[in-house]
Amino acid sequence: MKIYGDYRSGNCYKLKLVTKLLNIPHEWVPVDILAGEASSADFKSLNANMKVPLLALADGRVLSESNAILNYLARGSRLEPKDDFDRAKVQQWQFFEQYSHEPYIAVARFIALYLGMPEARRHEFESKQAGGHKALAVMEQRLAQGPFLVGKHLSTADISLFAYTHVAADGGFELQGYPSILAWLERVRATPGFVSMEC
Repeated sequence: MKIYGDYRSGNCYKLKLVTKLLNIPHEWVPVDILAGEASSADFKSLNANMKVPLLALADGRVLSESNAILNYLARGSRLEPKDDFDRAKVQQWQFFEQYSHEPYIAVARFIALYLGMPEARRHEFESKQAGGHKALAVMEQRLAQGPFLVGKHLSTADISLFAYTHVAADGGFELQGYPSILAWLERVRATPGFVSMEC
């Protein structure tokens, strides 16, 4: 299998992390999104939406959207709860990540880190702060009640939200006021097989 992605992207890092945690053999195909490589004709033939990450299976089937790929790769593993309700809770947190977390924290990070905070987008960056802190407060409340987002063990819900939360400071979101999140970040990092975004 091949995974097309940009390691600087939190959405792509989710897949880098799950493949390391589960020792999943694959070929990583780098795609530089700032250089426009996701808009090339070759890549567009694989994914008309022109976004990474993208999973390409040996039989020619392809799968896009980071959490869909993440759940596919983790199916049947220790990262997928066995209980039906807990699996639904994982999806609940992944929808939260895509609709209430990523649009604020990841976009602010993109503006500051990828684009270098152009003055034309400073207001947009500042407008993301309240929504991002609201999402962090929701996570803080949950993580004050247990070690992980769903149950007592690491799941794909944690991987989904770790990806951009652990680099939230890049988008202006300091985490000192979220002690339960900080403790959770350390628990994820302590997981055997963990690999950082920078590696």
